Amino acid sequence: MTRYNPREAEPKWQSAWDACDAFKAQGPIASGGKPKYYVLEMFPYPSGRIHVGHSRNYTMGDVVARYKRARGFDVLHPMGWDAFGLPAENAARDRGVHPGAWTYDNIDAMRGQLQRLGLALDWSREFATCDPAYYRHQQAIFIKLMEQGLVYRKTAKVNWDPVDQTVLANEQVIDGRGWRSGALVVQRELDQWFFKITDYADELTDALDELDRWPDKVRTMQSNWIGRSRGAEVSFPLTDADLSAEFGATIDVFTTRPDTLFGASFLALAPDHPIVKALAADDPEIDRFMRECARMGTTAEEIEKAPKRGVDLGITVRHPFDETWELPVWSANFVLSGYGTGAIFGSPAGDQRDLDFARKYGLPVNPVVLPPNADAASHVITDEAYTGPGTIYNSRFLDGLSTTDAIERAIAELESLKLGKGATSYRLRDWLVSRQRYWGCPIPVVHCGDCGVVPVPQDQLPVKLPDDVTFDHPSNPLERHPTWKNTDCPSCGKPARRETDTLDTFVCSSWYFLRFTSPWAEDTPFLASDAEHWMPVDQYVGGIEHAILHLLYARFFTRALNDAGLMNMSSGEPFAGLFTQGMVTHETYKSAEGKWLSPEEVDQGENGMVEIATGKPVTVGSIEKMSKSKKNVVDLDAFIESYGADAVRWFVLSDSPPERDVEYTDSGVEGVWRFIQRLWSTINSLPEGAPGPLTVAEDATGEALDIRRAAHKALQSVTESIEGFRFNSAVAQVHDLVNVLRKFEPADAGGIAAKAEALGILVRIIAPFVPHLAEECWALLGGDGLVIDAAWPEANAALLVADSVVLPVQVNGKRRTEIEAPKGAAQDVVEAMAMADETVQRALEGLTVRKVIVVPDRIVNIVAG
Repeated sequence: MTRYNPREAEPKWQSAWDACDAFKAQGPIASGGKPKYYVLEMFPYPSGRIHVGHSRNYTMGDVVARYKRARGFDVLHPMGWDAFGLPAENAARDRGVHPGAWTYDNIDAMRGQLQRLGLALDWSREFATCDPAYYRHQQAIFIKLMEQGLVYRKTAKVNWDPVDQTVLANEQVIDGRGWRSGALVVQRELDQWFFKITDYADELTDALDELDRWPDKVRTMQSNWIGRSRGAEVSFPLTDADLSAEFGATIDVFTTRPDTLFGASFLALAPDHPIVKALAADDPEIDRFMRECARMGTTAEEIEKAPKRGVDLGITVRHPFDETWELPVWSANFVLSGYGTGAIFGSPAGDQRDLDFARKYGLPVNPVVLPPNADAASHVITDEAYTGPGTIYNSRFLDGLSTTDAIERAIAELESLKLGKGATSYRLRDWLVSRQRYWGCPIPVVHCGDCGVVPVPQDQLPVKLPDDVTFDHPSNPLERHPTWKNTDCPSCGKPARRETDTLDTFVCSSWYFLRFTSPWAEDTPFLASDAEHWMPVDQYVGGIEHAILHLLYARFFTRALNDAGLMNMSSGEPFAGLFTQGMVTHETYKSAEGKWLSPEEVDQGENGMVEIATGKPVTVGSIEKMSKSKKNVVDLDAFIESYGADAVRWFVLSDSPPERDVEYTDSGVEGVWRFIQRLWSTINSLPEGAPGPLTVAEDATGEALDIRRAAHKALQSVTESIEGFRFNSAVAQVHDLVNVLRKFEPADAGGIAAKAEALGILVRIIAPFVPHLAEECWALLGGDGLVIDAAWPEANAALLVADSVVLPVQVNGKRRTEIEAPKGAAQDVVEAMAMADETVQRALEGLTVRKVIVVPDRIVNIVAG
């Protein structure tokens, strides 16, 4: 018997699949009424090369696609490229290559790698978001949403990345630094474009409850990001008549805890609040504070981590429930003008941030919520605020109420005094989509001195990026281009200026799944009938890092396009099922000089790992997800060259539940390779002349019947494991079945038929996981056609029922042993078996059996004394 050779088998079967367009989705008419199933992995950014870590995501989706195809579904499983973005511009600056050339070269390389994996993809639907044929429709969508009132432009304080020279959304600022460059972000005011995602805040929140095939963690993250909260708008009357005349009679605050108003000890305004700016003109201390805060981080997370600082503004407001009670007004660095009204009231006993601030500046701390079982006379707040529920006290007319009831009572009082009202607030802000970069989708508007902002007419789309740009300066090449930005106004014909900002790349990935349903459509982003047939995506697979940004934006876009009349989707949800996979991890290595080294650059020396090039010792670091920046990646092509694509697929699915990380080790890979050869030899063990893989050995008895049972139980378990995204469990079941089959040597025709049936089942259940090996095995067993065209087998329910059961045996309530008895055996038979057991007899020495209780097929209890 020859060993299985993936170098020969894999190209052969890939060519066979290509020859018959095996994975081309048919659609509602051509499929003959098959049910649809849309499988999609978050499409890749063409950054250069795919490593083994990337393959896990695509392999999981491929298992589902192949399985559903075998179950009779018309499967749409497309692939494309999220191709705009800063890395291409950085490559242009570093290597002197045009971003487009760099991107398309990478796409060619990565497409070849994905094809080597044997993925069941419909390549006829491939596109890249940097194709003008794609972003033409994105520009049309922008204009459509503009007409719907979902796009607007305003001057706004933005997060500015000084290295990438672009604006970042709040979500793209991590610990005060740009998510790509790592540079400290600063604040700037610029004219920016926004999508009104806040119009859908309630709908996006409410619909999360219906996404029962999404991870709870992701739904919670989305809910928290939208941040809907019930509370009150509270008006604090200003005591300064001049300020009242200029800025209004009150300072308005939104709070979720109006029940704690009697614990208030100060108000705090954002450093760039209009009142603060006005006071800073005449007060150097306030002015200095305001300028220092302008250099701080810009996100809520960054500001929350910063030391709490403030300045007394020297003004006061009246408490809404007591006009004789005045509260000082401060400016504090933790108050953001972009959130709520840019003002908060501080109730230090019930908020840790307020408590820290109050302790620092000597402001009063007045407890107003009594924790359960606490004594009002002795309860005090020291260094930790109490934020939980309780009973209100020290709060006049609110005393004795629960925190929940006190919120509603406080709101009612505010409304009666006309100093507030109940309100709902959101953490979510409109989506800032302007980016000051070249390699992105041009925003399709022009700026005319007479007409203002004018959308580009549909017949002039796409607004294409110019090819003749330079990257000798970090600023936006479109802004510096000598001619591209100059055009005529589509409305009046006078000289006008193109918008030089491009769209955030998250816009491209917010509707690509719709384009896949009809990528050949020329006059519309997608055909409504195709989108309505294929959507929603039945199974979406991707990383948890996209739990907020991409998924939230896609949910908004689907609803907005629905409302704009481009389609009619009843749910508005783009992804019915979501799975967030774990990463493939690997050890990290650093040279003696502190540089990251790849696994290929190190080797085991006498006293530990050494750098091959220098022989110097290497520092072995932590096990982390495969990352190009830390070079702890294993090249996919090199892996396939050594072990084959199926070994990659089997390895990334084997050892860990798919939602958890799996560690790459050489020993693990070698184990996979050995198993593939064992499986191949097991298939080869069937004697010549045996019946084919669709055999049903109905007359099997004895060992042959046991083999049939093992195969059908494995089939049932693998089926349930794939349906439940427990791929590692499916792998384990296959291992067990192979072990059973290797031990079985049939002695007669009935045994050979049973083994043929079991091997036929084995080959079909491994086909989604290791498709090339499965095809080779199917051919060896004499199967008709391709195994991808073989229907998924159905487990025989009668073979799933056990003939015997294992019963625990207790003596005086203590478990002593187990016995295996025929299922449904008579009580006297079970009792005799239990009493004959040696362990039971030893436990009964010197005792008299008084009663034996047999619970049929469950347990045996022996009472003795």
